[in-house]
Amino acid sequence: MPVWQWLLDIVGLLLLLPILYGVGLIVRRRWIARHGGTFELSVRLRTTRPGHGWVLGIGRYSGDRLEWFRIFSITPRPSLTWSRSDLGYSGRRAPVGHEEMSLYAGHLVVSCHTVDGPVELAMSEASLTGFQAWLESGPPGSDWDRGGVPRG
Repeated sequence: MPVWQWLLDIVGLLLLLPILYGVGLIVRRRWIARHGGTFELSVRLRTTRPGHGWVLGIGRYSGDRLEWFRIFSITPRPSLTWSRSDLGYSGRRAPVGHEEMSLYAGHLVVSCHTVDGPVELAMSEASLTGFQAWLESGPPGSDWDRGGVPRG
């Protein structure tokens, strides 16, 4: 086989890989959406520098869990999961500085608290309304802590 044919085969393979990756992302997004409603949800993974560390993703409610999937990953499993009973809403704010460039347009930064510490999420105002409704709509009796005192 001449060298130029070998080079064409390599170039063809290199062009095929990004196409297959793109198709994989599309199939994965449809598969995730098929198992429940999805919405754009970013998570701040690195909190050492203010305004930095945001990773774009997709959120999905799955029963009593909020699942987060990285946007550019092809794995079908969520990267992070929070239980409704372990997640609380602390407040919201507009993105500032670098955050405006790192997040989806029109998203708000939502501060939450978990048993593992604070978590920052970013979502649209409509998604925030759904998020708050999901947090408040736990099964009967879920608003009582172990001591029998209502949360809130």
